[in-house]
Amino acid sequence: MFKKLGLASLVVLSLSACSTYSVNRYAVSVDNISSLKSLVGSNINVGEFNSATESKTSIMCRGVGPIKTPDGQTFEGFIRKAFVDELKMAELYDGNAPVTLTGTLNSIDFSSASGSWDIAMTINSSNGQSISVSESYSFTSSFYGETACNQTAQALMPAVQNLIGKIVQNEGFSNLIKGS
Repeated sequence: MFKKLGLASLVVLSLSACSTYSVNRYAVSVDNISSLKSLVGSNINVGEFNSATESKTSIMCRGVGPIKTPDGQTFEGFIRKAFVDELKMAELYDGNAPVTLTGTLNSIDFSSASGSWDIAMTINSSNGQSISVSESYSFTSSFYGETACNQTAQALMPAVQNLIGKIVQNEGFSNLIKGS
């Protein structure tokens, strides 16, 4: 009797458990590095990135389960680390640089139904300049929740790569890194 009850409980728990969809760790973009290499001789520090709204480490996907950033980072923390990684790879990052860039994640959301990540960000410089960029990254989704949520999680990294590309290729980016 106890074995049957235990087995039934285990089945119910496994059926009611939700999945967690983890975003891949960030990998630098060759295109972004190429754009940044044109700024040779610039030294850039990166300060805090914050959220214009509530900081989140996950966003629920279709009630199936949350999409989570690696290592429990906030979404703005994930983007900051990605930006720093790009600058380091381009040999532009300097924690003691005279100019420090900070960021505000104005919004981040996705549609697992239509297949898009929408991210808006403002980058501020310690020299008083700022730029705002947004990325609407489209990806192939699915009717099935499990598949759609997994594809949504996998699409965040290329969406952030594109967002950073829009930052560093923005005509105002060179003004952000000039001394005050």
